[in-house]
Amino acid sequence: MTTVVDIDARGMQHCETTALGVLLRHQGLDLSEPMLFGLGSGLSFIYWDSKNLGFPFLGGRVKPFELTRNLAATLQLELLVQETTSPRKAWENVAASIDAGRPVGLQLDSYYLDYFSSKVHFGGHVVAMYGYDDHDAYVVDTEQQGGALSTSLTGLAQARAARGPMTARHRSFTLTTAGSPPSPQEQIVPAITACADAFLNPPIANLGHRGIEKAGKLVRTWLQRTDDPRRDLPQAALLMEKAGTGGALFRNLYRDFLAECGQLLDSGHLRTGHGLYVEAALLWTEVAALIAKAGESGDEQCLVQAGGILGDLSRIEREAMQALLRLGRHRTP
Repeated sequence: MTTVVDIDARGMQHCETTALGVLLRHQGLDLSEPMLFGLGSGLSFIYWDSKNLGFPFLGGRVKPFELTRNLAATLQLELLVQETTSPRKAWENVAASIDAGRPVGLQLDSYYLDYFSSKVHFGGHVVAMYGYDDHDAYVVDTEQQGGALSTSLTGLAQARAARGPMTARHRSFTLTTAGSPPSPQEQIVPAITACADAFLNPPIANLGHRGIEKAGKLVRTWLQRTDDPRRDLPQAALLMEKAGTGGALFRNLYRDFLAECGQLLDSGHLRTGHGLYVEAALLWTEVAALIAKAGESGDEQCLVQAGGILGDLSRIEREAMQALLRLGRHRTP
């Protein structure tokens, strides 16, 4: 059995921030999960519907692996990414890192991991791997999955080779700090303003505050969108609250990030943004509950109410991000 020593195998709420936490703590940089998410400019929104989807998807973060790239750039970390179409080369890339005493991040399809009891294809899942033997790989996943876990090498290979939405070509990655670990405090404002700018100026109407507004109109039709509302609507609500989002479609994480920033920076704009995300987080949880109730009861009025709240959320989050964008221009020391 080969394992990396001194691994802090702490599971968090979200898969990508969990893996990033494992890799960075091994480099001597221990940041909270909200700070990892916020410094990676992770918050976003997407309303995603297409012919190959059985039901619409509401996403609350940037696309898979963008958070990792953002965090590496923000903290001036060396990010080494390896991708290949060869399963043999893919394994050699991972084994070489672990043999050298470095944990490695993997992007894969969670469907094939032995410990996942809910078998749903998701090609944007991320784990940190820190060891292996002849039969199993040793990984760190989210707290709700169990933290430090093992999965068969066969299942891991299938998960890494999977193709479909959000998958990557056997992607593995490592992070390295240059010299002493960087101070995140100096990078808070650039990370917040980058996130706010992207949210306020989405390239298409499905993203950012425009996407939330669109969702508010379309969610009212969801009972007609499915032939099994008792399955699809509660599942959509579960994905918003429980599927590694930290609750409230990642708004709880961003709320807590802004609160942590408020202990480091004295800014009225920051306090305004934080207060609005406190409100937004509560409302997102209410939307999820209404969607679940609509599926269970068949009551369309629940979706009408959810749509109205989403309209409010579009405005609230737009105002929050407008305040946070001003951090870059009017920062109070």
